[in-house]
Amino acid sequence: MMTHDIPPIGRRGLLDLAIAAFVVAVPWRSASAAATDGAAAIAPIQQFANALLAAMKAGSGKPFAERYGALAPVIEQVFNLEAVLAASVGLSWATLPPAQKPALMKAFRRYTVATYAANFSSYNGQSFQVLPTTREVGTGEVVVQTKLVRADGSSVELDYVMRRFPAGWQVVDVLSDGSISRVAVQRADFRELLLSGGVPGLTAALERKVDNLSGGKLPE
Repeated sequence: MMTHDIPPIGRRGLLDLAIAAFVVAVPWRSASAAATDGAAAIAPIQQFANALLAAMKAGSGKPFAERYGALAPVIEQVFNLEAVLAASVGLSWATLPPAQKPALMKAFRRYTVATYAANFSSYNGQSFQVLPTTREVGTGEVVVQTKLVRADGSSVELDYVMRRFPAGWQVVDVLSDGSISRVAVQRADFRELLLSGGVPGLTAALERKVDNLSGGKLPE
């Protein structure tokens, strides 16, 4: 289901949360080219919304590990998890020991999937609405706007910042209520963990979060 009722997000707010360090002018494109790009960016978000709705409907009727397993391939396809992790770590990502990055990436992947499996675990008549057009930001990225609509008509806005990679358009950030950046929140958390325990400390902390979210029911 699609809607035209989602309010636009201000450019200033998006730029404050942008992952890129510099703002680049968006080149002129024809309306047809913009529409084609918009449709290509929206398609994975519609796929993700469908997967979340299926997970919600499965709810407690399926074990956590099974819901996790159903969401994992969709999240890996729709999100560029390496780009999200790099942005969440911040400028220090380039200086992290290369040998320690694979374990951190694995823990972050498990944490991301477990978070969605835990938070989208019950169904009470909710639905997702995806706006049929995208909004460009001055970094070459676009925003796909969605709403999670409850049965009583109230809603939560969940917007996805998309960037084009060789594999196609993928998510690099999620904005709750149109402005709260998941990457920015994670960056604040990860900074403290890296300062106190380095990459091993952050990796261990993410694995503990996975255990808490799953009730210790996920295999390594």
